[in-house]
Amino acid sequence: MTEWSGRRVFVTGGEGFIGSHLVERLLREGADVRALVHYSPSGRVGWLEDHRDDVDIVQGDVRDGSRVRRVIEGREVVFHLAALIGIPYSYDAPESYVQTNIVGTQNVLDACRSCGVDRVVHTSTSEVYGTARYVPIDEAHPLQPQSPYSASKIGADMMALSHYNAFELPVAIVRPFNTYGPRQSTRAVIPTILAQLIGGVDKLHLGSTSPTRDFNFVEDTAAGFMAVAASDQALGNVVNVGSGREISIGDLVKLLISITGREVEVVTDDERLRPTGSEVERLLCDNTRAREWAGWKPEVPLEEGLRRTAEWVEGNLSSLRVRGYHV
Repeated sequence: MTEWSGRRVFVTGGEGFIGSHLVERLLREGADVRALVHYSPSGRVGWLEDHRDDVDIVQGDVRDGSRVRRVIEGREVVFHLAALIGIPYSYDAPESYVQTNIVGTQNVLDACRSCGVDRVVHTSTSEVYGTARYVPIDEAHPLQPQSPYSASKIGADMMALSHYNAFELPVAIVRPFNTYGPRQSTRAVIPTILAQLIGGVDKLHLGSTSPTRDFNFVEDTAAGFMAVAASDQALGNVVNVGSGREISIGDLVKLLISITGREVEVVTDDERLRPTGSEVERLLCDNTRAREWAGWKPEVPLEEGLRRTAEWVEGNLSSLRVRGYHV
């Protein structure tokens, strides 16, 4: 399945950072897109605001199983991205992560099963691996729930795989590494650094700078979702989507300082540090499956992606708030 033109596609979390880029890519390929966005009394639809005319936008909540079933009816391919994602908040409110990420995923899977959907792509996260026991991290790496958030995502992934094994639901799991790019909120490290640099600070407030990450540009991540959806080999399996390049937060900061041309002092902010035992020290993706099974490879080098992200932050600085983030 590689032809998207006319395909009836459903995206949960379509208003979000990655979801909106995926929706736009599907539209460019000619897909008929319906997106579930989290209900807001104000009627706001996040990053899909400019696509009200070309996307069938429905409001709802993945925790509402009957609502999910009604809006998935008639769709052929489902991308499930809706999730509660902030790591720090998961320390304070773990039950809400269980409800949205595990129960919500079960509702989506159940709806896909009863509606006879052709293909389901469930979204995981590299956070489920915890700190790397070996690198690069392949899909056989042990899962380590180092935060309630990662535990809830592990639970959701297992629920998806169980539906493949028990009910033959045609589901594949995409496991993105650290996606970055335009529209990402400042709870993530790259936009929060850029917002501070471009905003003209003298001191850059950060958490730990020693962890390493595998950063993947959002356009590449969205392409990875579609490539996995088109791969029969991916069914019943997990596929990592990452760049295969590792960089420490400290070196990332130097790169961003050079891109923005600013000179600043870097200050460690205790409030931004994770609890001991929860910090993920190292992530580096083995993307062999994505390359061999789905024909996917990253196209945008880190330096180029960071430049594009910096331009976007500069143009949207007034709407960005710098607060606690995770990497």
